[in-house]
Amino acid sequence: MKVSLRFHTMVRSLLWIIGIVIFFITACVPPPAAEEETADKEQAYLDSLRKVKCPRLMSSAAEYYKNRDWKSATLMYKKVVELGCDEGQEEEVFPYWAIAHENLGNFDSSEYVLLQGLKRLPDNLNLRKRLAYAYKRKGDVEKEIMEYEKILDLVPEDIESMTSLSDLYAKVDRYGDQIDLIKKILVIEPNNREAQGDLTIAYKKTGKDPLDIYRKRFEDNPGDLSLGLDLAEQLMSNNEYEEAILVLSQMMRIESDNNSVSRKLVFTKLAKAYQRVDKLKKASSAYEKLFEYDRRDFRTALEIVKINSEIPDFAKAITWADKAITIAPYNGETYAAKGEIYYKAFQECRSDLPNLDDKIIAGLANKYLLKAEENEYFKKKPNREWLEKYELVFDKTDWFMLDTDVKQTGEVKPSGSCYDWVEESLKKQPGWK
Repeated sequence: MKVSLRFHTMVRSLLWIIGIVIFFITACVPPPAAEEETADKEQAYLDSLRKVKCPRLMSSAAEYYKNRDWKSATLMYKKVVELGCDEGQEEEVFPYWAIAHENLGNFDSSEYVLLQGLKRLPDNLNLRKRLAYAYKRKGDVEKEIMEYEKILDLVPEDIESMTSLSDLYAKVDRYGDQIDLIKKILVIEPNNREAQGDLTIAYKKTGKDPLDIYRKRFEDNPGDLSLGLDLAEQLMSNNEYEEAILVLSQMMRIESDNNSVSRKLVFTKLAKAYQRVDKLKKASSAYEKLFEYDRRDFRTALEIVKINSEIPDFAKAITWADKAITIAPYNGETYAAKGEIYYKAFQECRSDLPNLDDKIIAGLANKYLLKAEENEYFKKKPNREWLEKYELVFDKTDWFMLDTDVKQTGEVKPSGSCYDWVEESLKKQPGWK
């Protein structure tokens, strides 16, 4: 009986303790509505805090950035993000935060910031380009390549990024990838000289003939003047002048209503190619056709003068020198060109002991070389001084020795087969008797 009573007493005590514990537990846990109310109050407090502090933090960060206080700027942008002030303003935070780290030389930190920004803005081109730059400064070529490949997924025709990636492919000897990429660049910009040069180098690195790509492009587009010009230029740079002449001659037959610039380049290159294979008459003809596109271009006329002086065809050279002088009468180079024709003819035809005809030609050379100097062109001055130094120029003593009937004309003209092209006379100068 005593045992049973004791047992019941213990059970009642235990139940009483459990009840007390349950009471305190349930009393400490707020109901669901109270929990939600607390969370709302905390959120409201944070929103209120952000509303006040975010503009100040953003303003301070921008001011530090503007004043190039990079360390303070990085700390302030960090606070901006920690408080959540960057929400909706990621483009105003992450790029500048990263740049501030860059200026401190902290490219690991810059990489971290940019990766955080890209979690929020995965398609942001600016952040990706800055991340590629961070990898470049860290010397991590593989990651830099991966980043540019992601950039080109976003903007497939970004020439600047394509060029950077091409250089990186070359750096790690991925020439096959580089060639494929450069071909895409040339589809967008067929006249991109840098890409054309890189393509040539890449082909050489792979053991292929770089001319093949230029031949194929022109073969597929035979009416494209720019592609033909590219091929001709590559051929000439490879000393393949005969093939270049064939290509350029083919291009002369291409009809083009609105591409006079390209056609002028065709004749210019054709003339140069003919010069390199010593076909000077054909070179002269090419320049003459070029002159038809711009009859005020005295420099083309001077090229024709130079070529015909080399042939030599002095009569034609004089004709074109006169054209150059007519076009540019105040340019000393045109007078020098004419003086050089007479000077070269003198050197070509003179006897060991210069005769009267030689001295008349030397006098004509001297006349135009002096005219060139009067118009501020002095490159041929040494030739004129040489003629005077050795008394090769026709002067008053030579005039005095002429027959009276010649003197009465007031001028003297050379004779002889070597000077039969000369139509100009040397005029009597004041003081000559």
